[in-house]
Amino acid sequence: MAATKTTSTSSKTLLSFFLFFNIIINLNISESKLTLDYYKQTCPQFQQIIQQTVTSKQIQSPTTAAATLRLFLHDCLLPNGCDASVLLSSTPFNKAERDNDINLSLPGDSFDLIVRIKTALELSCPNTVSCSDILATATRDLLIMLGGPHYNVYLGRRDGRASVSSFVDGFLPKPSMTMTQIVSIFTKRGFTVEEMVALSGAHTVGFSHCSEISSDIYNNSSGSGSGYNPRFVEGLKKACGDYKKNPTLSVFNDIMTPNKFDNVYFQNLPKGLGVLKSDHGLFSDPSTKPFVERFAKDQDYFFKVFASSMQKLSLLNVQTGRKGEIRRRCDQIN
Repeated sequence: MAATKTTSTSSKTLLSFFLFFNIIINLNISESKLTLDYYKQTCPQFQQIIQQTVTSKQIQSPTTAAATLRLFLHDCLLPNGCDASVLLSSTPFNKAERDNDINLSLPGDSFDLIVRIKTALELSCPNTVSCSDILATATRDLLIMLGGPHYNVYLGRRDGRASVSSFVDGFLPKPSMTMTQIVSIFTKRGFTVEEMVALSGAHTVGFSHCSEISSDIYNNSSGSGSGYNPRFVEGLKKACGDYKKNPTLSVFNDIMTPNKFDNVYFQNLPKGLGVLKSDHGLFSDPSTKPFVERFAKDQDYFFKVFASSMQKLSLLNVQTGRKGEIRRRCDQIN
C-alpha cells in the first residue's frame, strides 16, 4: 500500500510539473505573438495618443514625416532589427548607433516626436508601450498623413538593450554605393529587388543634404553622363552654393511634389531629376530599371508593394515575450 501511495503521489507531482511546464510554454508563446490589438486592455488610448501627437508635430514641423520614416528604416535594417536601438544615446563607455557617421544627419524632429509620444503614453499607461512599437506605428500614421498607403502594424515588440555604432557599418545604404552593393544590403535581409526599389520610393518625400551630392554636381558641369538633367544640375548648384559655409543646406528629393507621398519620384528618374547618385542608379541599372518604370506608371501597384515591404521591414528580428524590455525613456536602457 505504501508503495502504491508513493507511486500515486509521484505521478501527481509529475503531472503537476507537466501542467505547470505547459502553462509556462503557453504563456511564452502567447507573449511572443505580435497582434493588432496588443494594447487593447493595457493601454486603450495607445492609438489615439499616437495619432494626436503625430498630427500636432507634423503640422508644427512638416519635415517630421520624412524624418521619422528615415529613422525607422535606419533602425530596422540593422541585424538587431526593429528594436528602437537607434534611439539610444551614447554613454562614456559606448558609442551608440545614432552617433555613427551615417546617422549623424538623422533629423532631430523624428527623435523629438518619439519623446513626445513616449511621454504622453507614460502618463496614460506607465511601463507598458515599447519605443519600438511607437516608432513603427508613428511612421505608418505619418505616411498616411502624406497620402501614402495604409498597412497593418502588428504590436508587441520590446526594446533592445544594446546599441553599438560599429554594428551599423555595411548594413545601411549610402548614396555613394553602387546599385549592386545597395541591392545586396536588402537581399541579405530577405527583400527582393522589387521590394528594395519600392522602399527606395521613400525618397518621394524628404530631403538630402547638399554635402551628399556636392561631388556629383560640381564635378560635372553639364550633367552629361552622370544621369542628371543638365538644367537640373545648374539648379542644384545654385541651391547648394553655400553648402560649405552652411552644412545643413539641403534640397528636396522630389522637386515636383516634395510633401506628398506618391509615385512622382519614380517619374522623375527617367527625366534625370533624381537628386542622389543612388537615385540615378535605380534607373540606369538593368536589375532595378523595370521596377522603376512599373512604379512610375502605376501608383496603386507601387503603394501595394511599398506597404507590404514596410510591414515586412517592421517585423524584422523583433524581440517579444521576455526578450528585451519596455524602456521608461527611449534614449536609455532601464
